[in-house]
Amino acid sequence: MSRKIVPLLFATALGVGLAPASAQDDDRAPPPNAMKLSEIVAKVEQRDGFRYIDEIEWERGLYEVTYYTTDKAKVEIRFDPLTGEPK
Repeated sequence: MSRKIVPLLFATALGVGLAPASAQDDDRAPPPNAMKLSEIVAKVEQRDGFRYIDEIEWERGLYEVTYYTTDKAKVEIRFDPLTGEPK
């Protein structure tokens, strides 16, 4: 093992150099009273022309769902986590 890697591994094992948690981490998860993601996915799957979901992200307090339609159109929609309604 390289001599440069050993100190890095040791520091990592001790937790040295890890960034502390910040207040922004609270925004990384939906609020406790949010709808289940599976319920929002079900809404997307019922949309006209739905084919498949490509990606789901949690960003700025909203679910961002990217899906494709049967005519190959890419659709991106943001959903309110509390109501499940598009924004």
